[in-house]
Amino acid sequence: MNNHSDKKIKVLYVDDEGNNLLAFQASFRRIFEVHVANSSAEGMKVLNNHDVHVVICDQRMPQSTGVEFFQIVRKAFPDPIRMLLTGYTDAEAIVDAINKGEIYRYIKKPWDDVELKNAIQNAYEIYITRHQLKNKISELEKTNDELNRFVYSTSHDLRSPLASIMGILNLAKMEDSVDDPNGYLGMIETCVHRMDGFIQKIIEYYKSIRVDDEYEDVDFNKMLSEIIEICSMQNQDIAFKLTVDQRVPFMADAFRLSVILNNLISNAVKYQKPTAVEPWVKIDVQVDEMKAVIQIEDNGIGIVEQHLNNVFKMFFRSSNNVTGLGIGLYIVKEALARIGGKISVHSVYGEGTMFELRIPNHPYVKLEE
Repeated sequence: MNNHSDKKIKVLYVDDEGNNLLAFQASFRRIFEVHVANSSAEGMKVLNNHDVHVVICDQRMPQSTGVEFFQIVRKAFPDPIRMLLTGYTDAEAIVDAINKGEIYRYIKKPWDDVELKNAIQNAYEIYITRHQLKNKISELEKTNDELNRFVYSTSHDLRSPLASIMGILNLAKMEDSVDDPNGYLGMIETCVHRMDGFIQKIIEYYKSIRVDDEYEDVDFNKMLSEIIEICSMQNQDIAFKLTVDQRVPFMADAFRLSVILNNLISNAVKYQKPTAVEPWVKIDVQVDEMKAVIQIEDNGIGIVEQHLNNVFKMFFRSSNNVTGLGIGLYIVKEALARIGGKISVHSVYGEGTMFELRIPNHPYVKLEE
């Protein structure tokens, strides 16, 4: 008996030889709940009508082999553990079945009762472990979903008092009603802006992982011009150079694509040298039927080489000189994963950085590793 339940282990044995079915029932019906079938079709009927933990099948049967039967069972009923029983040395088929995951193990005929009993009990332990793991994954997914909803709701709620604080600060500055020789109001305003920016990033991340994929025609000239117009407000001294070669239609998730490009271009502006004489950001887009290749390059502060492998991690900041949040590139990586894109980065500290994106033209191709 198993240690997890008072119920017996439910076993299905499929074999075209009636004597084997009778022998199996005689040996194990007191230990397990035994179901038998004399063909693959009968075996499928049993699986349709009963919750079975372990399925055992003879390899050589007239209408189909045991491996062929398990190929069907694996798709229709993936939970039961599958074992092959054979009196033949069909090594190639058995190895292939094990490698492809169609069977857990095989037992030679004529079977040894003790060996087969232990094999069934071990298979059941695997069944229970997988079942528990599936339940844990389901619980974690539910918890993660609830946590995401909580963070999103809280972030929205926090923006309201922040907006009130900003309104009061602006009113105080307009009326010149507060004596502030030490610049405390400016410090408060800076902190509020940083917090509001962080909250907006959280909301952006939530939307990126929650919003359903929706593919539509993308006009890179239009999308990038709008992003540049907004980002240039951060630093009006930066010269933007945009080159777009798009001679064919491009289908993509426009929402996530705009999130990706907005974060990368915003970073290119944010991480400029404070004393740069001629700061610039270059954006080059090449589109064909299969993909879009986008390069975003700047002559900013750059990233030290040992940090290049960490820039896409949440809350990682490559420089302490800029008030970044360390979440933008993480959002980029997550959004790219959703649309099947890839990103690489090349940077020389003190000279600048270039990000290259490769995004599939949906639904034509999925980019290779």
